[in-house]
Amino acid sequence: MQNAIYNPYFGFSENPFNISPDPEFLYRSPQHEEALANLIYGVRSRKGFIVLTGEVGTGKTTMLECLRDYLDTMRTEFAFIFNSRLTPDQFFEMMAFDFDLDCDRKSKTDVLFALNTLLIKQAEKGRTCVLLVDEAHNLEWDVLEEIRLLGNLENRGGKLLQIILAGQPELDRKLDAPNLRQLKQRIVLRCNLNPLEPEEATGYIDTRLARAGMPDQTIFSSELLEEIYKRSRGIPRVINLICDNLLVTAFAMERKSCTVEMLDEVCQDLRLEWPGSSRDRRGRSRYGMEEDHFPDSIGARGD
Repeated sequence: MQNAIYNPYFGFSENPFNISPDPEFLYRSPQHEEALANLIYGVRSRKGFIVLTGEVGTGKTTMLECLRDYLDTMRTEFAFIFNSRLTPDQFFEMMAFDFDLDCDRKSKTDVLFALNTLLIKQAEKGRTCVLLVDEAHNLEWDVLEEIRLLGNLENRGGKLLQIILAGQPELDRKLDAPNLRQLKQRIVLRCNLNPLEPEEATGYIDTRLARAGMPDQTIFSSELLEEIYKRSRGIPRVINLICDNLLVTAFAMERKSCTVEMLDEVCQDLRLEWPGSSRDRRGRSRYGMEEDHFPDSIGARGD
């Protein structure tokens, strides 16, 4: 990971507000703890289908990264599909690659036989296998149907393949479609991540600064923390973007603390709007926070 330009200036050992989904920087709010516990419980109990949803930037991918670390520790076989804009053939090929199946990965039949063999061998050892699909709201109907059929792989002890679908709220709406009612009925656990509350946002910032080497931060005043929460709307990824840009600004101005004036400049550069802002009142922002899509700098993968 590339070090931020301001790290030596503030004495950070690593980037405190990197937007990549790093489990080391997980802020364990009650809802994140509950979501991770449910994911682990669902896998261990062989529940079958689990759905994790949340708005853009609320930490879904970080949850999946934490789960991957857990699966590695438990020596659980898993496949992670991170590009969900796939045809059925591409889906099976990617799944076979990630499970490292010894078969013709371009043949759906061969992949299914090899996958079934893997699942049975793991079940004989008292283990399960997991399929993780990120950005699942982008999955086409025919791919979702193929995933549903994978849920039929089971024995008397339970489901042989645990399937976790993670995506934006559109995923829930898609699963409510009449043609997916069979899949919806098989979902036994649902987890949802919401934006942080004000006190959680403060804890989130303090935790990341402490993890980077500043346990008693003096960079952001309580007034500024309130403004950061208001303007980010409690979305962790946007908090990271704001705080990172504030630290760059403070470094450039040779200041050890940030101000509301700096925040105004950063928010203008990021094209942010929030309730009561002049941009919100005028409705002139190119990228409103209430829209489904953010600019590339905000909407990058890894929340």
